[in-house]
Amino acid sequence: MKDLSKSKVIGEYKFNLRDENCYEARGGMYHDEDHDQVPEPRLQLAAARLQIKLKEEGYDTQIEWNEKGWIEVYIKN
Repeated sequence: MKDLSKSKVIGEYKFNLRDENCYEARGGMYHDEDHDQVPEPRLQLAAARLQIKLKEEGYDTQIEWNEKGWIEVYIKN
């Protein structure tokens, strides 16, 4: 496995390495059918592409998001 870079650009989004096991990015905020805050759809797709890229580099990952448009790609190994 490679060393993780401090940031990765996927499309129009820049994912910054928050600590040694998490990339994060922020985009627009949307609301789902339950009125919960979720990141914009394009950011969710960018996170999925980052997840694929990290998997190709040998990392097991998990995508999570929280309020205010933030999305995180956690590295589990």
